[in-house]
Amino acid sequence: MNATASAAASPASLAASASDAAPPAARIEGRLHARLGEFTLDTGPFCWPLDGITAIFGRSGCGKSTLLRAFAGLIPRLHGTLRVGASTWLDGTVQRPAPQRDIGYVFQDAALFPHLSVRGNLEFAAHRAPGRPGEDALQLRAAQLGIAHLLDRRIAALSGGEKQRIAIARALLSGARLLLLDEPLAALDWHARDELLDLIARIARDQQLPMLLVSHAPEDVERLARRVVFMDAGRIVGVEPLQQALLQPDSPLFDRLGPVAVLEAPATALAEGLAQARFGDSLLTFPGSADGDATRLRIFARDVALSRTVPSGTSMLNHLPATVDAVAPSRPGHVLVRLRLGDGQGLWSEVTEPARAALHIQPGDALFALIKTASIEH
Repeated sequence: MNATASAAASPASLAASASDAAPPAARIEGRLHARLGEFTLDTGPFCWPLDGITAIFGRSGCGKSTLLRAFAGLIPRLHGTLRVGASTWLDGTVQRPAPQRDIGYVFQDAALFPHLSVRGNLEFAAHRAPGRPGEDALQLRAAQLGIAHLLDRRIAALSGGEKQRIAIARALLSGARLLLLDEPLAALDWHARDELLDLIARIARDQQLPMLLVSHAPEDVERLARRVVFMDAGRIVGVEPLQQALLQPDSPLFDRLGPVAVLEAPATALAEGLAQARFGDSLLTFPGSADGDATRLRIFARDVALSRTVPSGTSMLNHLPATVDAVAPSRPGHVLVRLRLGDGQGLWSEVTEPARAALHIQPGDALFALIKTASIEH
């Protein structure tokens, strides 16, 4: 784990920033300790709002799934404290049993009952939920998740993406108030991943259902998360709002494609296949659709050029006014320029050292960020 996460190791810094605040009754907080063979989970104190999607991120073997199982009540001899909203789930060594935690758990391999049909798997969850949702509720949930045509299928006949949809539907029918997702996208191809990412985001938004998402894939975190819980060697080493975590030049969320920014803004549809987002007084055209609600966009530093003036005679029609916040070293011969847009959101640009020198780029400079429409990920 690099400096971005380790710098946030003090208990005070483990709460998300003031702008990410929520009432005390709507938080997850505690401190957990468990010894599992040669691995020790020792989180230290943690606290974050119980809303939106919170990603648990770190390298393989750092304890992400173990932490999720601890939240679910699936680890014996767990010590410490755990409070979720107004409920105490762990106090010392006294644990609230897993069935009494109102959670839905979606495993990496879906963990469906192979001897039951899709309908049978959903009915199993519904019959054990508070109020025992009936056939109408089952049909409605199936329609919402695009699985109504699968209800009479056997589990063995489903694709990986279909199985995960069934697993999510089963978790929702159980009456879950908190959804735990343990790398549900890891075994899927890119097309199924994209569809499931959109589905998870829509559920979180439309149903206001808090989720904890375990992932070691930065793209999943950047497309879904409101905040990130960084883990290393069984310990929570930082909790940050997503956009804040991405403003560090050495963020653990950057992969081989380099630094990336996540921007959110209201957007409206343009011509077919294009939409436009508003950042203060500036407009940004991107590929995709929009309905007027907030839209999340991913823009890589390598796709952002800089100019002192608005250029003419170029196919790059996105020219966003921005202020240079900082200049940091990058790979050999390159620098990272952190920009602040008119609405305060941050954006990265990676340029060569000769380009920086030619433009005399310094913190405080007013520049234009030039972004190719086709490079923006929606």
